[in-house]
Amino acid sequence: MKRETEDDLEDISQPKLSKYGQPQTAAASATVQCMESESRLEAEQDGDRISFIGMPSKPKSGLDLRKTTIAVHWFRHGLRLHDNPSLLDAINLGDELYPIFIFDGEVAGTKVCGFNRWRFLYESLEDIDRRLKEFGGRLYTFKGDPCTIFSQLIEEWGMNLLTFEQDPEPIWQDRDNAVKRLCEERGIKCIERVSHTLWDPNEVISRNGGSPPVTYAMFQEVVSMIGLPHRANDEPDFRGVKLPICEETFSTYMLPPFEDFGVKMEHVEQERQLWIGGETRALELFEVRIRKEAAAFKAGYCLPNQYMPELLGPPMSLSPYLRFGCLSVRRFYWRIHDTYTELNNVISPTQLTAQLIWREYFYTMSIGNKNFDQMNGNNICLKIDWSEDQEKLQKWTNGQTGYPWIDACMKQLKQEGWIHQVARHAVACFLTRGDLWISWEEGLKVFFQYLLDADWSICAGNWMWISSSAFEKVLQCPNCFCPVRYGRRMDPTGEFVRNFLPVLRNMPLRYLFEPWKAPLAIQEKSGCIIGKDYPEPIVEHRIAASSNREKMNRTVARLEDKFSYCTPSSKTEVLEFSWLPETARGVDKCTADDLCEILGI
Repeated sequence: MKRETEDDLEDISQPKLSKYGQPQTAAASATVQCMESESRLEAEQDGDRISFIGMPSKPKSGLDLRKTTIAVHWFRHGLRLHDNPSLLDAINLGDELYPIFIFDGEVAGTKVCGFNRWRFLYESLEDIDRRLKEFGGRLYTFKGDPCTIFSQLIEEWGMNLLTFEQDPEPIWQDRDNAVKRLCEERGIKCIERVSHTLWDPNEVISRNGGSPPVTYAMFQEVVSMIGLPHRANDEPDFRGVKLPICEETFSTYMLPPFEDFGVKMEHVEQERQLWIGGETRALELFEVRIRKEAAAFKAGYCLPNQYMPELLGPPMSLSPYLRFGCLSVRRFYWRIHDTYTELNNVISPTQLTAQLIWREYFYTMSIGNKNFDQMNGNNICLKIDWSEDQEKLQKWTNGQTGYPWIDACMKQLKQEGWIHQVARHAVACFLTRGDLWISWEEGLKVFFQYLLDADWSICAGNWMWISSSAFEKVLQCPNCFCPVRYGRRMDPTGEFVRNFLPVLRNMPLRYLFEPWKAPLAIQEKSGCIIGKDYPEPIVEHRIAASSNREKMNRTVARLEDKFSYCTPSSKTEVLEFSWLPETARGVDKCTADDLCEILGI
């Protein structure tokens, strides 16, 4: 079966971009600091976090209130024009607007990401620049320390208003706090808005008494007290603000060619691009997703891709676009629920957007914990004596474990930059408590490099969960995620494995997921001799899983009286997180433990 590509997608052409307003152009002009009237500050919307830093209580002597307000909107995540409250503030409060992006060596994960993620980010910035160009503006780019650059913009451009979307994760707080202090010292108005998440994680923690809610159920209870997420903002209208460009000097600030960043492909297969970054593509895929969900709602069921994921379908997932902020999470949330309600004339069930709520949960759990991505110094993570085995780690990373389901998943990750959630659970379990007993921190590093949608907090939270290092008590990974049975269930025809492991293309389906059991005559006929053309299993799963279960039981017994252990609230919660339905083919219920007839050892 041919892998579907962008050209195979139905109804995803390249439509003209919708207009937010008429293009405006103007020459840049010098300016002095000014204080906006209170009426202009009414742009704040209920529920959004906003801070005005260093705003003078009254004009300085000789200050002309009619002078120009030079607004700079700082893109980091939130790489979109739609539903961008801080961008709207810059439009509504500014007379001139300069949208900028700063390459500081770490922004948007560039410190640890590989080729595919870099390319996705670059395309997202190209798309922002194209969309701004429609209205007479451009995206200005800089390289260096944000505080140094903003100091220069204050002096050279007369910047007196800075806006940006909240980056809630603790790894960004030193950067953002330094910029806020600079604005306060220089008397620059600074506005930060919450729109990368459905709720402000800081408010969730405050409502919970000053600490993150340690279970998903507790999190849901706290956000229910806050209320439903705010709806997406209207489209921005650029007609009331100037977007100055000096054509003679803009080449200094324009987005450099991708080659200038020195990012090289790790694998030749990455040349075949499936995922295209940017808001334009995000909105196209979003409409396709809504049509798919609507068809399922009409047929009387929800979550059409959960029971049998389309592992070889076209690149339709919206997670990379949410990760970079190319798609508004608020628009996603409300459009799904509104579609269900319109079609069924009833209140939509909460599980429609359960994966978005898990996203919020992990963001909130990471607040104030800079060690959330590691074991030591992380107060919610079990201290487990993991093994160190670089040879096995490299074989896992390179898709050479001898387990075709695991290897195919890792090949797809490295080549395309994305794997389905069920594949992530499988490879994470295999590396950690399932088979190899290698620390989840090592797997997290690989995901940070290759995975397009690898959020710092969400990715770390998932790895801690699957490795039983945190959040987990009911889930029995060694039993549930068998690398043979789980693969057979998720890839019943073997097309996925054969696509990414062509050496096994001719192996009969009976032996495809455990080819070492094929008689030598069948191996020869298939053109794949195990141990020569494809590796022997790196471990014997049953023995490794049994040994690891004993190690985990000893770890929990040693620490359970000394450790506040974050756990799920129920088995239903585990099934929801793991994409395991209550029922499965041929079995009344998937029990997610060693009694499971489909997934157990």
